[in-house]
Formats: sequence, C-alpha cells, structure tokens
Amino acid sequence: MSLPIVAIIGRPNVGKSSLFNRIVGRRQAIVSDVAGTTRDRLMADAWWDDYHFILLDTGGLEPHPEGVIRQLVQEQAAMAVADADVIIFVTDVVEGMTPADMDAAEMLRYTKKPVVLAANKVDNDTREFGTPEFYSLGMGDPEPISAFHNYGIHGLMERVTSYLEPDPTTLDDSMEQLDDAAPVFQHGALNLAIVGRTNVGKSSLLNAILGEERSIVSEVAGTTRDALDTEITYNGRDVVVIDTAGIRRPGQVEKGIEKYSVIRAVNAVNRSDITLLVTDASELATGQDAHIAGLAWDICRGLIIVINKWDLFADEGMGARYRAAATVRDRLHFMPYVPICFTSALEGEGIKAVMDTAQELYAERMRLVRARDLQFMLADALAAHQPPVVRKHRGQRVLINRLQQVGVNPPTFLFTVNNPELVHFTYQRYLENKIRERFGFDRTHLKLVFRAK
Repeated sequence: MSLPIVAIIGRPNVGKSSLFNRIVGRRQAIVSDVAGTTRDRLMADAWWDDYHFILLDTGGLEPHPEGVIRQLVQEQAAMAVADADVIIFVTDVVEGMTPADMDAAEMLRYTKKPVVLAANKVDNDTREFGTPEFYSLGMGDPEPISAFHNYGIHGLMERVTSYLEPDPTTLDDSMEQLDDAAPVFQHGALNLAIVGRTNVGKSSLLNAILGEERSIVSEVAGTTRDALDTEITYNGRDVVVIDTAGIRRPGQVEKGIEKYSVIRAVNAVNRSDITLLVTDASELATGQDAHIAGLAWDICRGLIIVINKWDLFADEGMGARYRAAATVRDRLHFMPYVPICFTSALEGEGIKAVMDTAQELYAERMRLVRARDLQFMLADALAAHQPPVVRKHRGQRVLINRLQQVGVNPPTFLFTVNNPELVHFTYQRYLENKIRERFGFDRTHLKLVFRAK
C-alpha cells in the first residue's frame, strides 16, 4: 500500500523548511533567511503518532516570477498539489497576508484536497493576535504555530492526520495470527518504477522493455518531465512500468518544470512495488543514487540496481562486473542484499535479466510464512543468542513472547514483546538475519515491528 503524501507549500521565506524539520524531527532541510533557499524537492519518511506518511518540502510560490520558467510556477505548483493527499499551506504572521498568499489560496480553493492553513512565526501573544487576518483567505481556521519554537505543532498535526488513515501495523485488529495452514496470496499487477539521475538512460531502458519507442529519448538531460505509466504483460503476468523524470543532485534542481518533476519521481517510487534504480556505468552509485535508494528503503519498496551503458565496459571481462558490483554494494552499505543487473538499453542487452529479477523479487516480497514455522525459528534464535541486557533500563532485557507475519510486500513481521524500548538495534539485525537465513528472504527489504503485549 502506498503511503499518503503531505506537501508543505507557501510563498518564499515563510518557514516551510523549518516546519519540515520540526515534523520530521531532524535538520534535513536547509534553513536560511534568504528567500528561495529550497531549490530541490526534499522528502522524508515521516511518522506522527500512529500515522505514517511521506512529507514533501517545496520551493516558494512567487506572485510575479521573472523569466519563462518561473512564469510556470503556479502551473507546476498545481502539479505538486495534485500529487499530495494533504496540503499544509504556510503563511507568515510577521509580514501578514500578501498578494502571493492570496494567489496561492486562489489556486488551492479549486482543489478537492484537504488544506490545513498554518500561520507561522507566532513567537509571542502579540503576534498571535494577527492570525485572524488569514480568515479572509477562505482556507478555514488558521493554526497559529512557531516552527522554530515548536509552538502549536501538535495541534497542526492533529488536523493533518485527521485526513489520514493510521498505519496498519499500529492497529490491534490487523494483528491477527495467521492460520498454520500454508497461506495463499493472489499476486496482482507488478508495479515497476524506473528512477535515477538525469541522462542515465531511463527512457532508453523503458523502450527496451517495451520493445518500442514509447518515450522520447534525447541526449539533453531532463527530457522526461512527467511519470508515464505503461501496462505490459511479461511471462503471463501484468506489469505496469512507470518512467520518471531524473532526480538531480541537491542544489541542481531548477525552479519550474524540473523542480516539480521530482515530486513525480518520489510519487512513482511510492506507487511502485519494485524500483529500478538506473545508474551510469561510468559513474557508479553516486551520493544522489544513495539518496534515491534510501527513499526506497525508507518506504520499504523493493529495489534493483541497474548499471546501464555497460556496453562501454564489455571488453573488460567478468572481473569488471565484480568490481562494479562491489563498488555499488560498498556505497549502498545499508542495503547489502540489493540485486544488481548490467544492461545496455540501446543495445537491448540484459533486459530479460532485469525483468526476470523483478518478478523473482516480487514473488519473494509476496511470500508468507506459517506462524508455526516462525515460532520454531524464534525459539532457535533465542536459544542461540539471548537478547542483551540494557543498562539504561536497570539491567532489563527484552522478552519476546510471539512472532507472526502480518503483511507482505514488504514481508512484515510482528514481535510481541514486554517493552519495545529494550530492543537493541544489533539484536533486531540479528533477528532479521535469522529470518532471512531460515526462509530465504535474500534480496528484499524486511519490516520488523516490535509491540508491547
């Protein structure tokens, strides 16, 4: 199930990035007093109480943009709004209501998406008296907040999460024990998202998969501006292939069309079952590739690294492949299990291996394990290695009462424990490795949930 998307929008310098950091709980967005600091599309896998969502920080809306590209900001902001499930519209009580606020409100008034109005920079009682001014925007009750001082954030997020569904892993009625009989699950269509930096051959890969010129291929980086969904059948199974615009390195995303195309790429990864991360054979696993892989990892999507343009290195033999794979695994150290495929999209080489790997990975992600077999595995794991004592909790150790699988795609395992805070990350990794070894989860992300009895 794809995660809901919450987008933060507003004119420049109203504190959108500060609010983003406050909700996420870490300084991920660059905060500056200079208007327009946020030039790329920042996203984070976020939790608030029992609600799980993707949070997007956007660039500022400009009332009078200069230049051809900037004149399309309103149109592209509408694109961002179209992809969001809930919108936080941020204003500034210090400067008061501006024409840019009115322009944004006019755009939002025609959307059917829920909008929560936030009046930011309410740092004292006097400033709070200025919030009623924003009623005239017609966006409902303005929430007085101070993202910098953490004032009013709880009330704001209560309104935001009222439009979202709680994450299923937090609900008691979704945690029922699976039948001991061998479970059966009907596979649906496989959703493949093709993502990566600009000009690495994503559209060429799509054309090679489809066997036709479905997407425009150009040597100019950034030709593909939108996500394109194409339905095909491969080995008797329905597959939906999503081609996306390239995600540039931070600081290199221009305002306008390309800026908002990153939201499309984020949304494509979110809608996918498997993400094909295409990287250039001459520039393996850059920092931006690691960022995209981290996005797929955060929201538990399957991932395949596609090293494209390998025809340029085909004469170097198998040793070159081993070295390239080792380089990728070293740079994506948090995902050592990720499968790697070598392709030449223009030559049509390696395409079958990519599609076969995608189907095998999807089948692994849909695998269900009987509850009885999980209990036996848990008993063996506990007997071989007891959980460590946690000193800061007075020498206690976690007690695991039961293990069950509660979901697929990704395979999700629920551990019922006495206190989730006693689970050390090293022991969680140990349990994950035991599940992988016993049940053959070799190439997929596993989601482990620890809940109190």
